[in-house]
Amino acid sequence: MKVTFLGTGTSQGIPVIGSDHPVCNSTDPRDKRLRVSVLVEWNDYTYVIDCGPDFRQQMLREDVRRIDGILLTHEHSDHTAGLDDIRPFYFRQGNVPFYAHKRVFRALHDRFNYIFATENKYPGAPTIEEIEINKHENFTIGGIDVIPVEVLHAGLPVLGFRLNDFTYLTDVKTISEEEIQKVKGTKVLTINALRFEEHLAHLNISEALALVEKIQPETTYFTHISHLMGFHAEVESSLPENVFLAYDGLKINI
Repeated sequence: MKVTFLGTGTSQGIPVIGSDHPVCNSTDPRDKRLRVSVLVEWNDYTYVIDCGPDFRQQMLREDVRRIDGILLTHEHSDHTAGLDDIRPFYFRQGNVPFYAHKRVFRALHDRFNYIFATENKYPGAPTIEEIEINKHENFTIGGIDVIPVEVLHAGLPVLGFRLNDFTYLTDVKTISEEEIQKVKGTKVLTINALRFEEHLAHLNISEALALVEKIQPETTYFTHISHLMGFHAEVESSLPENVFLAYDGLKINI
């Protein structure tokens, strides 16, 4: 399995529009972060987790020609605003399967009503295949059993995903012991770590490290990173062994 980090930034991305923060002015390409998403490939299958506002740019950068489906963690804009940009895939291959909680689909129906219209639908709009998922039932994609893992983003339930030995959790603030048990034994964990200061809805770096210590994966990559975290090179050098900051374009094999 190959995982490509399409984006590793928080909701505003880095650089932040109009910001003179030193990280926003960094010349290190690892400090340039699009909105958070990953591409997961195995055998002849290609899946994406989340399609935020940078989805088009991410697909072009990685020269993605086909996707077998998109898994959505939750309905926030930085995770779903690129929905319309699935059109090239739709025109070439037909309906694109989306896997999401029914609450997320309800939000998408409101926001992208022209995509989900049942009458007089504009012919240029894509059509998606809605596949409802929840934390209680595993599902299969490309021959792999996917385990949904529920976390809380402040009070909003968000789904993470375990695909064999890779687990992807984003927008975590808290996670129950029951859901942690689903993650135990994973080899590679990706989880959000926003900054050093505490945040209402996201893990800060000390909270993320405490959770890593509890889960004990072989390797961890932090994502959903704010410019307030600091420079990539400085922060990564301070992290424990086998814990890294992900960066846009990073590729790992599992």
